[in-house]
Amino acid sequence: MALVSSSATVNEGPLFAEVDMGTDTSAPTIRATVVQAATVFYDTPATLDKAERLLAEAASYGAQLVVFPEAFIGGYPRGSTFGVTIGNRTAKGKEDFRKYHASAIDVPGPEVDRLAALAGKYKVYLVMGVIERDGYTLYCTVLFFDSQGHYLGKHRKVMPTALERIIWGFGDGSTIPVFETPIGKIGAAICWENRMPLLRTAMYAKGVEIYCAPTADSREVWQASMTHIALEGGCFVLSANQFCRRKDYPPPPEYVFSGTEEDLVPDSVVCAGGSSIISPSGVVLAGPNYDGEALISADLDLGEVARAKFDFDVVGHYSRPEVLSLVVKDNPMSPVSFTSKSGQAESSQK
Repeated sequence: MALVSSSATVNEGPLFAEVDMGTDTSAPTIRATVVQAATVFYDTPATLDKAERLLAEAASYGAQLVVFPEAFIGGYPRGSTFGVTIGNRTAKGKEDFRKYHASAIDVPGPEVDRLAALAGKYKVYLVMGVIERDGYTLYCTVLFFDSQGHYLGKHRKVMPTALERIIWGFGDGSTIPVFETPIGKIGAAICWENRMPLLRTAMYAKGVEIYCAPTADSREVWQASMTHIALEGGCFVLSANQFCRRKDYPPPPEYVFSGTEEDLVPDSVVCAGGSSIISPSGVVLAGPNYDGEALISADLDLGEVARAKFDFDVVGHYSRPEVLSLVVKDNPMSPVSFTSKSGQAESSQK
């Protein structure tokens, strides 16, 4: 099994992996692309325009599934503290949050409608990282769309990491979907929640075959997690990260990389990407790429899932439910519930 990769960037063409995975007429082979590109920070309309350009390019190379990075729409606020110290929040930090809140999108909303239309226009399944605005709480969210232009649903990050917890709310068990589609069963977990064994197990139990992992982690050690998940879950893993330079964010003093700003120049790399595609047998099909913005693609033989599950099915023949089991509370959790008189009357009539 030979792996051939290239070092092309978005402007030069996609990264294609040519891996001989055998032929299996009983299982489809689909072309998947992970997008490695930066948000236009604080400019959601421009970011949507950029997303369309990238989608069009990926589709022109035959992509049937396109996965974007964590927080691509709305932006990942790398380096920002939002003026927070224990017991204090600065006026500038509050203004930073106001601008970040303004860049987020409502779900449903006009931006979601546009993304659905783009998925339909380019005939691709689309997995998009966004910052979701729900009133005045923000969520790090992944949106799913089919190739007919329909919005399928969303996953909210269940556990923001470290300082992310001051700006993002926590998802609950009601948004851990796996969608059954003609190109495979698709789900997603975001960044470090991929390191949560119970969350992964819930997704395996739902039958995920194409496991999308939008992230903001560009460290080389991230690849170990992605390979482990592919092997553990017997699924394809598609990890998409942004490639960002300092100049992709507003200049200081509007936007400050806390603790490192004085060491940065406009071309300094602040997120090096590392996007990759990994097979259920742990073979790296494409990436990781640390060179720049890129479209990273591979052909996925879904027959590989069954071959991998023959070795290890973590929620099937390799499980021991009489010893170890998991309960997932998948109902929506709301802080406030209202019971109207009409609702009481209806209940009393049942």
